[in-house]
Amino acid sequence: MHGKFITVEGIDGAGKSTQLAWLSNFFEQRGQSVVATREPGGTELGESLRSLLLDPVQAMHPETETLLIFAARREHIARVIVPALAQGKVVLCDRFTDATYAYQGYGRGVDLVKLRLLEEWVQGPLQPDLTILFDVPVDVGRQRTAGSREADRFERERGAFFERVRSGYLERSREDSRRFMVIDASLAPVDIQKQLEIQLTST
Repeated sequence: MHGKFITVEGIDGAGKSTQLAWLSNFFEQRGQSVVATREPGGTELGESLRSLLLDPVQAMHPETETLLIFAARREHIARVIVPALAQGKVVLCDRFTDATYAYQGYGRGVDLVKLRLLEEWVQGPLQPDLTILFDVPVDVGRQRTAGSREADRFERERGAFFERVRSGYLERSREDSRRFMVIDASLAPVDIQKQLEIQLTST
C-alpha cells in the first residue's frame, strides 16, 4: 500500500498553518490516517537545524543555508515521509522542495542547477502527489505577519525578496501544472476552504 504525499506551499503570511489544520481534518473525516509534518523540521535533527536556520542573529552563506535545508530533508524523508507513505498514510507537509527553489533559488539567487542536483541526490524519485500553493500578494502576506511575533531570519527580509519568492512559486506551478493546485489565499479562510473542498473532491 502506498499513501499520498501532499505538500503545502506559499510565502510567509499566506495562511498555510490555518489551512493545514483544515486539510488534516478533511482527510481524517474521510477515514484516512494523516501525518502532519513540516520543513525544515519533522525530526529531532531537523528541528534543531530549523532553529539554526530561522535564528535572526545567525548569518550564513545562501549555499550553506541550502545545504542545511537539504540535510534536514534527507533525514525527514528517511525517518518520517517514506515510512508513513509505506503504511498507506496521507502525509501533509508544510513546505518541501518547491520552497527551496522559491526561497533559496529565486529569493537568494542560488543556482537552480545546483538545486536540481541536490534534489536528485536527496530525494531520488520522490515527489509530491499534490502541491497546494496558497498564493497571496506580498503586501497582504506582510500585513498578516506584522507584529504577530518576533520575526525570524526570513521574515526580516525586504519586500523585494518575497516578490522574488512568490514569482518563483508561480513559475514552479506553471512548469508542473498537473501537480500544483493554486489557491487564492487573499480570501477569507472559510472561502479558501470552500475552494479546497471543491478541488479536492473533484480530483
